[in-house]
Amino acid sequence: MLNNLSEKLNTIFKKLRGVGVLKEENIHEALREVRLALLEADVNFKVVKSFVDAVKAGAIGQKVMESLTPGQQIIKIVYEELSLLLGGQQAKIPMPSIPPAIFMLVGLQGAGKTTTAGKLALFYKKEGKRVLLVPADPYRPAAKNQLEFISRQIHVDIESGEEKDPLVIVKKSVSRAKTQGYDLVIIDTAGRLQMDEALMEELQKMKALANPREILMVADGMIGQESVKVTEGFHQRLGITGIVLTKMEGDARGGALLSMRQVTGKPVRFIGTGEKLEMLEPFYPDRMASRILGMGDMLSLIEMAQENYDKSQAELVAKKLQTNQFTLTDFKDQIKQFKKLGSIEKVLSMIPGAGQLKIKGDGAMPEKELSGIEAMINSMTLKERENPGLINGSRRKRIARGSGTSVQQVNKLLKQFMEAKKMMKTLTGRGGAQKLWRSISMRNG
Repeated sequence: MLNNLSEKLNTIFKKLRGVGVLKEENIHEALREVRLALLEADVNFKVVKSFVDAVKAGAIGQKVMESLTPGQQIIKIVYEELSLLLGGQQAKIPMPSIPPAIFMLVGLQGAGKTTTAGKLALFYKKEGKRVLLVPADPYRPAAKNQLEFISRQIHVDIESGEEKDPLVIVKKSVSRAKTQGYDLVIIDTAGRLQMDEALMEELQKMKALANPREILMVADGMIGQESVKVTEGFHQRLGITGIVLTKMEGDARGGALLSMRQVTGKPVRFIGTGEKLEMLEPFYPDRMASRILGMGDMLSLIEMAQENYDKSQAELVAKKLQTNQFTLTDFKDQIKQFKKLGSIEKVLSMIPGAGQLKIKGDGAMPEKELSGIEAMINSMTLKERENPGLINGSRRKRIARGSGTSVQQVNKLLKQFMEAKKMMKTLTGRGGAQKLWRSISMRNG
């Protein structure tokens, strides 16, 4: 996500950090490069101008020019302005004192409204909310079936029935939510390939009928400025309250994200970072600014770990480490736990300074490396996993063939695992599993 922009900005600021005494021409040159980087990222040109002017005003001052670390001062100013550009403070959706809250999702066809409805339902279910999904798109083939499938996956209720009129569906759903004690109603509305009058009139009637607390524009982050224009159009007709940007895991540029708040005046509430229903993040402008500038996002990483990591298993692994009983089976289980956090590239982007980390000479990222390790362990017998010392030359060849790897890779895994086990004898207390993971994964680099 936003990899291209992040790499270019980090290259620019690396030059500034290397300058002992910062002169005005250094700042002007750096800001010219920043302007180009933002324009290439498909950020709205008016937004770019405003941003660069704000940074320039803060950068060309006595505090920066006389600082012992002028490069760091410039980066601090860019971080602060980037946070403001993205929205400043997180715009969390307030829930009403008297439920239900009603969210109405709008947007063009193909932006991901139905999947986003499921993601939001799961997100709020985890917060203890009782959620009702509403399929108010009778036009798209299989739209209702898709939402029903999602509802079964996440064990959330859905409005059922054979009605074809979306207004009747919404009216029935809102009435049900009020009488049956639901906390949240999420309405998945119809979309079109482009905005048209019939769609807007239907959505306006639905808004008047449902009186939603939130009208969330679901916009495709990958189409950049076009997505911003579409959002403006919906806002003019419906008065949207917030934005959910989808497909951000595939957006290396970031134009939509960086332009949306300034152009529409409405906050980005969530970003979708993958196809899985768990891959929806509340949007924190300051954290995203930190991630873009290569400063990491440890708060989000900690929150992800707390939600996904199995504490009881971690404690069991720690005990095994202390008694030197940790096996390759245990190691494979830890890899599975780690992968629950999402793509390894995403995790690395949250660790300060690790966003550009590559662990092999061919530029392959850890995701492929971990899959290879899992495949090698899966190709071992139970006895081999419990006692790697049994693995002789012929067994190594068999494991390599079975896992689609090489004997050299099997040798590397076994050597690193044994070295790590020796080292882990000295580690005690909680956190041993994480220390083992860190040790082996860094050694793979």
